[in-house]
Amino acid sequence: MSKKSKLINSLVLIVILILGYFSFVQPNQQSNKTVTIGIMAANKQDDAVWSQVSKTAKDKYGITLKFKRFTDYSQPNKALDNGDVDLNAFQHYAFLDAYNSKNKTDLTAIGQTFIAPIHLYSQSYKNVSDFQDGDTIVVPNDASNESRALYVLKNAGLIELSTGSGLKTTKDITKNPKNLKIKEISADQTARTLGDAKGVVVNGNYATAAGLSLKDSIYTEPLNKDAKLWINIIAAKAKDKNNKTYQDVVKAFQTKQVKQVIKEQYGDSEQAAWDQHFN
Repeated sequence: MSKKSKLINSLVLIVILILGYFSFVQPNQQSNKTVTIGIMAANKQDDAVWSQVSKTAKDKYGITLKFKRFTDYSQPNKALDNGDVDLNAFQHYAFLDAYNSKNKTDLTAIGQTFIAPIHLYSQSYKNVSDFQDGDTIVVPNDASNESRALYVLKNAGLIELSTGSGLKTTKDITKNPKNLKIKEISADQTARTLGDAKGVVVNGNYATAAGLSLKDSIYTEPLNKDAKLWINIIAAKAKDKNNKTYQDVVKAFQTKQVKQVIKEQYGDSEQAAWDQHFN
Protein backbone atom coordinates (compact mmCIF):
# COMPACT_ATOMS: atom_id res chain seq x y z
CA MET A 1 0.00 0.00 0.00
CA SER A 2 1.36 3.42 -0.95
CA LYS A 3 2.04 6.15 1.56
CA LYS A 4 -0.76 8.16 -0.02
CA SER A 5 -3.22 5.32 0.45
CA LYS A 6 -2.14 4.83 4.05
CA LEU A 7 -2.63 8.55 4.69
CA ILE A 8 -6.11 8.47 3.19
CA ASN A 9 -7.04 5.42 5.21
CA SER A 10 -5.74 7.08 8.37
CA LEU A 11 -7.77 10.21 7.70
CA VAL A 12 -10.89 8.13 7.07
CA LEU A 13 -10.34 6.30 10.36
CA ILE A 14 -9.93 9.59 12.23
CA VAL A 15 -13.14 10.93 10.71
CA ILE A 16 -14.99 7.75 11.70
CA LEU A 17 -13.68 8.01 15.26
CA ILE A 18 -14.68 11.67 15.52
CA LEU A 19 -18.16 10.97 14.19
CA GLY A 20 -18.47 8.04 16.55
CA TYR A 21 -17.50 10.24 19.46
CA PHE A 22 -20.12 12.87 18.70
CA SER A 23 -22.75 10.21 17.87
CA PHE A 24 -22.32 8.02 20.93
CA VAL A 25 -20.21 9.66 23.65
CA GLN A 26 -21.69 13.13 23.69
CA PRO A 27 -25.35 12.06 23.76
CA ASN A 28 -24.58 9.72 26.61
CA GLN A 29 -22.82 12.53 28.43
CA GLN A 30 -25.75 14.85 27.80
CA SER A 31 -28.18 12.24 29.09
CA ASN A 32 -26.45 12.15 32.48
CA LYS A 33 -28.47 15.02 33.94
CA THR A 34 -29.15 15.80 37.59
CA VAL A 35 -32.34 17.43 38.86
CA THR A 36 -32.80 18.50 42.48
CA ILE A 37 -36.35 18.35 43.83
CA GLY A 38 -37.56 20.01 47.01
CA ILE A 39 -39.92 17.80 49.02
CA MET A 40 -41.15 17.63 52.59
CA ALA A 41 -39.40 15.34 55.05
CA ALA A 42 -40.75 12.04 53.83
CA ASN A 43 -42.22 8.97 55.45
CA LYS A 44 -41.58 5.43 54.23
CA GLN A 45 -44.55 5.59 51.85
CA ASP A 46 -43.29 8.74 50.16
CA ASP A 47 -39.79 7.26 49.96
CA ALA A 48 -41.20 4.23 48.13
CA VAL A 49 -42.96 6.46 45.59
CA TRP A 50 -39.91 8.61 44.90
CA SER A 51 -37.69 5.54 44.68
CA GLN A 52 -39.80 4.31 41.77
CA VAL A 53 -39.79 7.75 40.14
CA SER A 54 -36.01 7.93 40.49
CA LYS A 55 -35.56 4.52 38.90
CA THR A 56 -37.67 5.43 35.88
CA ALA A 57 -36.00 8.84 35.53
CA LYS A 58 -32.57 7.21 35.50
CA ASP A 59 -33.35 4.16 33.37
CA LYS A 60 -35.55 5.82 30.75
CA TYR A 61 -34.40 9.43 30.64
CA GLY A 62 -30.84 9.39 31.98
CA ILE A 63 -31.81 11.75 34.80
CA THR A 64 -30.45 11.46 38.33
CA LEU A 65 -32.87 12.79 40.92
CA LYS A 66 -31.59 14.37 44.10
CA PHE A 67 -33.82 15.52 46.92
CA LYS A 68 -33.70 18.40 49.38
CA ARG A 69 -36.04 17.76 52.27
CA PHE A 70 -37.84 20.44 54.27
CA THR A 71 -39.78 20.39 57.52
CA ASP A 72 -41.44 23.80 57.08
CA TYR A 73 -44.06 24.26 54.35
CA SER A 74 -42.91 27.85 53.79
CA GLN A 75 -39.46 26.77 52.59
CA PRO A 76 -39.74 24.68 49.36
CA ASN A 77 -41.18 27.53 47.27
CA LYS A 78 -38.53 29.93 48.55
CA ALA A 79 -35.88 27.40 47.60
CA LEU A 80 -37.36 27.02 44.11
CA ASP A 81 -37.60 30.77 43.57
CA ASN A 82 -34.00 31.23 44.79
CA GLY A 83 -32.67 28.46 42.57
CA ASP A 84 -31.65 26.20 45.47
CA VAL A 85 -33.76 23.44 43.89
CA ASP A 86 -34.80 22.88 40.28
CA LEU A 87 -38.33 21.66 41.06
CA ASN A 88 -40.47 21.04 44.09
CA ALA A 89 -43.24 18.55 44.80
CA PHE A 90 -45.10 19.16 48.05
CA GLN A 91 -48.14 21.34 47.40
CA HIS A 92 -51.46 21.58 45.60
CA TYR A 93 -52.68 24.25 43.19
CA ALA A 94 -54.41 26.29 45.91
CA PHE A 95 -51.26 26.50 48.04
CA LEU A 96 -49.16 27.55 45.04
CA ASP A 97 -51.68 30.17 43.94
CA ALA A 98 -51.76 31.67 47.43
CA TYR A 99 -47.95 31.70 47.63
CA ASN A 100 -47.54 33.41 44.26
CA SER A 101 -50.15 36.01 45.14
CA LYS A 102 -48.58 36.81 48.50
CA ASN A 103 -44.95 36.80 47.37
CA LYS A 104 -45.28 38.15 43.81
CA THR A 105 -43.53 35.06 42.42
CA ASP A 106 -44.17 33.23 39.15
CA LEU A 107 -43.82 29.59 40.12
CA THR A 108 -45.97 27.30 38.02
CA ALA A 109 -47.31 23.75 37.96
CA ILE A 110 -45.77 21.54 35.26
CA GLY A 111 -47.42 18.24 36.15
CA GLN A 112 -49.95 16.60 38.47
CA THR A 113 -49.01 13.91 40.97
CA PHE A 114 -51.67 12.76 43.44
CA ILE A 115 -54.59 13.93 45.53
CA ALA A 116 -55.28 13.01 49.14
CA PRO A 117 -59.04 13.35 49.77
CA ILE A 118 -60.00 14.84 53.13
CA HIS A 119 -62.78 13.52 55.33
CA LEU A 120 -65.61 14.51 57.60
CA TYR A 121 -65.51 12.67 60.92
CA SER A 122 -68.06 12.36 63.69
CA GLN A 123 -68.31 10.44 66.94
CA SER A 124 -72.00 11.28 67.19
CA TYR A 125 -73.35 10.34 63.77
CA LYS A 126 -72.98 7.64 61.16
CA ASN A 127 -74.31 9.62 58.19
CA VAL A 128 -74.29 13.26 57.08
CA SER A 129 -78.09 13.19 57.09
CA ASP A 130 -77.99 12.71 60.87
CA PHE A 131 -76.80 16.26 61.67
CA GLN A 132 -79.29 18.25 63.69
CA ASP A 133 -80.29 21.91 63.74
CA GLY A 134 -77.61 24.06 65.34
CA ASP A 135 -74.86 21.40 65.40
CA THR A 136 -71.23 22.56 65.37
CA ILE A 137 -68.84 21.42 62.65
CA VAL A 138 -65.14 22.23 62.98
CA VAL A 139 -63.05 23.16 59.93
CA PRO A 140 -59.41 24.30 59.53
CA ASN A 141 -58.93 28.06 59.72
CA ASP A 142 -56.24 28.65 57.08
CA ALA A 143 -57.54 29.97 53.77
CA SER A 144 -56.78 26.92 51.64
CA ASN A 145 -57.97 24.20 54.00
CA GLU A 146 -61.01 26.15 55.19
CA SER A 147 -62.18 26.50 51.60
CA ARG A 148 -61.56 22.84 50.95
CA ALA A 149 -63.54 21.84 54.04
CA LEU A 150 -66.45 24.06 53.03
CA TYR A 151 -66.54 22.40 49.61
CA VAL A 152 -66.69 19.04 51.42
CA LEU A 153 -69.70 20.22 53.41
CA LYS A 154 -71.27 21.54 50.21
CA ASN A 155 -70.82 18.23 48.41
CA ALA A 156 -72.19 16.42 51.45
CA GLY A 157 -75.40 18.43 51.00
CA LEU A 158 -75.08 20.29 54.30
CA ILE A 159 -74.54 23.82 52.94
CA GLU A 160 -74.53 25.73 49.66
CA LEU A 161 -71.77 28.10 48.52
CA SER A 162 -71.66 31.10 46.23
CA THR A 163 -70.97 30.37 42.58
CA GLY A 164 -67.58 30.90 40.98
CA SER A 165 -64.25 29.20 41.41
CA GLY A 166 -61.55 30.04 43.90
CA LEU A 167 -61.19 29.86 47.65
CA LYS A 168 -64.29 30.17 49.82
CA THR A 169 -64.87 31.38 53.37
CA THR A 170 -67.87 31.11 55.68
CA LYS A 171 -69.06 34.40 54.16
CA ASP A 172 -69.64 32.46 50.91
CA ILE A 173 -72.23 30.18 52.53
CA THR A 174 -75.50 31.03 50.77
CA LYS A 175 -77.71 28.33 52.33
CA ASN A 176 -77.39 26.57 55.66
CA PRO A 177 -80.71 24.75 56.18
CA LYS A 178 -79.67 23.14 59.48
CA ASN A 179 -78.17 26.35 60.87
CA LEU A 180 -74.88 24.57 61.38
CA LYS A 181 -72.28 26.47 63.38
CA ILE A 182 -68.97 26.41 61.48
CA LYS A 183 -66.08 26.72 63.92
CA GLU A 184 -62.64 27.53 62.49
CA ILE A 185 -59.48 26.37 64.27
CA SER A 186 -55.90 25.50 63.36
CA ALA A 187 -55.73 22.50 61.01
CA ASP A 188 -53.39 20.60 63.34
CA GLN A 189 -55.93 20.89 66.18
CA THR A 190 -59.08 19.77 64.34
CA ALA A 191 -58.88 16.08 65.22
CA ARG A 192 -58.69 16.92 68.93
CA THR A 193 -62.18 18.44 68.86
CA LEU A 194 -63.92 15.21 67.85
CA GLY A 195 -65.23 14.65 71.36
CA ASP A 196 -66.82 18.10 71.50
CA ALA A 197 -68.07 19.03 68.02
CA LYS A 198 -70.67 16.97 66.19
CA GLY A 199 -68.54 16.92 63.06
CA VAL A 200 -64.92 17.69 62.16
CA VAL A 201 -63.24 18.02 58.76
CA VAL A 202 -59.67 16.74 59.13
CA ASN A 203 -56.80 16.75 56.64
CA GLY A 204 -55.30 13.35 55.88
CA ASN A 205 -51.93 13.87 57.56
CA TYR A 206 -53.52 15.10 60.79
CA ALA A 207 -56.09 12.32 60.70
CA THR A 208 -53.29 9.76 60.44
CA ALA A 209 -51.39 11.41 63.29
CA ALA A 210 -54.54 11.25 65.43
CA GLY A 211 -55.05 7.56 64.67
CA LEU A 212 -58.16 8.12 62.56
CA SER A 213 -58.75 5.72 59.69
CA LEU A 214 -60.86 6.01 56.56
CA LYS A 215 -63.49 3.70 58.07
CA ASP A 216 -63.96 6.25 60.87
CA SER A 217 -65.09 8.96 58.45
CA ILE A 218 -68.73 9.56 57.53
CA TYR A 219 -68.02 11.43 54.30
CA THR A 220 -65.11 11.54 51.84
CA GLU A 221 -64.24 14.45 49.58
CA PRO A 222 -65.44 13.50 46.07
CA LEU A 223 -63.04 13.81 43.15
CA ASN A 224 -65.08 16.29 41.14
CA LYS A 225 -64.47 19.81 39.79
CA ASP A 226 -64.50 21.22 43.34
CA ALA A 227 -61.45 19.10 44.17
CA LYS A 228 -59.23 20.34 41.32
CA LEU A 229 -57.59 23.04 43.44
CA TRP A 230 -56.24 20.36 45.78
CA ILE A 231 -54.44 18.20 43.25
CA ASN A 232 -50.78 17.96 44.23
CA ILE A 233 -48.27 19.09 41.65
CA ILE A 234 -44.66 19.32 40.54
CA ALA A 235 -43.72 23.00 40.30
CA ALA A 236 -41.01 24.92 38.45
CA LYS A 237 -40.18 28.53 37.68
CA ALA A 238 -42.39 29.86 34.90
CA LYS A 239 -39.39 30.25 32.59
CA ASP A 240 -38.67 26.52 32.98
CA LYS A 241 -42.18 25.18 32.39
CA ASN A 242 -41.24 23.77 28.95
CA ASN A 243 -37.80 22.52 29.99
CA LYS A 244 -37.55 19.06 28.41
CA THR A 245 -35.57 17.55 31.27
CA TYR A 246 -38.12 18.75 33.81
CA GLN A 247 -40.97 17.49 31.66
CA ASP A 248 -39.23 14.10 31.58
CA VAL A 249 -39.22 14.12 35.39
CA VAL A 250 -43.01 14.61 35.23
CA LYS A 251 -43.27 11.69 32.80
CA ALA A 252 -41.19 9.57 35.16
CA PHE A 253 -43.74 10.26 37.90
CA GLN A 254 -46.84 9.74 35.78
CA THR A 255 -46.42 6.02 35.14
CA LYS A 256 -48.40 2.87 35.85
CA GLN A 257 -45.59 1.73 38.14
CA VAL A 258 -45.82 4.83 40.32
CA LYS A 259 -49.60 4.60 40.37
CA GLN A 260 -49.28 1.03 41.64
CA VAL A 261 -46.79 2.06 44.35
CA ILE A 262 -49.16 4.82 45.51
CA LYS A 263 -51.94 2.24 45.74
CA GLU A 264 -49.75 -0.23 47.61
CA GLN A 265 -48.44 2.34 50.07
CA TYR A 266 -51.51 4.49 50.69
CA GLY A 267 -54.54 2.41 49.78
CA ASP A 268 -57.42 4.82 49.20
CA SER A 269 -56.00 7.68 51.29
CA GLU A 270 -54.04 8.95 48.26
CA GLN A 271 -54.85 8.54 44.59
CA ALA A 272 -52.92 9.21 41.40
CA ALA A 273 -54.35 12.42 39.94
CA TRP A 274 -52.91 12.72 36.44
CA ASP A 275 -55.37 10.31 34.85
CA GLN A 276 -58.44 11.24 36.90
CA HIS A 277 -61.39 13.11 35.39
CA PHE A 278 -62.42 15.84 37.82
CA ASN A 279 -65.86 16.61 36.40
